[in-house]
Amino acid sequence: MAGETMASKELLDIRGLIEQEYGEQVLERCMDSSKVQRASSLRINTLLSDENEVISFMEEKGISYKRPEWNPEGLYFDASCESEIRSSGLYAEGKIYFQSLSSMMPVIIMDPKEGESILDMCAAPGGKTCQIAAATANKAQITACEQQFKRAERLKYNLSKQGVKCAFVMNTDARKLDDLFRFDRILLDAPCSGTGTFTSEEEFDKHRKDFFDRLLDTQRKLMDKALKLLKPGGILVYSTCSILKEENEDNVGRALKKSDIELLPIDTKRFGDVPLLPCSIEGTLTLCPDGRYEGFFVAALRKKI
Repeated sequence: MAGETMASKELLDIRGLIEQEYGEQVLERCMDSSKVQRASSLRINTLLSDENEVISFMEEKGISYKRPEWNPEGLYFDASCESEIRSSGLYAEGKIYFQSLSSMMPVIIMDPKEGESILDMCAAPGGKTCQIAAATANKAQITACEQQFKRAERLKYNLSKQGVKCAFVMNTDARKLDDLFRFDRILLDAPCSGTGTFTSEEEFDKHRKDFFDRLLDTQRKLMDKALKLLKPGGILVYSTCSILKEENEDNVGRALKKSDIELLPIDTKRFGDVPLLPCSIEGTLTLCPDGRYEGFFVAALRKKI
């Protein structure tokens, strides 16, 4: 592009960052995981269905599946079976939602309750918003933000299809919400580099550093806004589908420097045999990408009373 500076064309050395943070063996694991087709997974939508109906369908169709021990509403199966499930009435009627196992964890960790005021800051396409609504039996007050119009419309469609009746969609950048808002719980599933979801070796080499720097700035501003909007005693869950420390622990560490914010340690034992990477902040969770899981980071923070 004419007028583009050399600095703006500089590529981010993602391989080097991963190796520096975790070592050569983890880098090789991440590279290997990008070469294999990850299992597909779905979440049973308890607003419109139950496990008996969904499991009966899977068994009737002869589709082999497994269930993660930490989430009875999640099923995973060979990706070759996904098209058959998508053509079913279960999918058409919103009784199931295709969602990665990793992306189900933030809402489980947030543990939303009926009657609470909850903000989903970057909500589209809506999987986690629907999960929050199901976890609270449509009895929470959910505000779901999405700044892009087309994505906000898709979010509305998915919420309607999934039977969500307790969510209000705001077609706005969550950073622009009025500071007078207050929420019991906030989910910030932040825009990120996606290093935990790469599906080819080439993806490790295509990210530009200027774009990455803008992502970091967006993540920090969203985090700052979330902490302003959180009620005393309220819980913020921060997550990304990246395994890079700059997007994860560094942002959490920055938030913890505030005198009124504390870490809520995640009990990783509850998630059984999920593939974990070491975290520089004990009590946070980083998933290593493999044949079942996307790479993912989750941390829980609480505003002191």
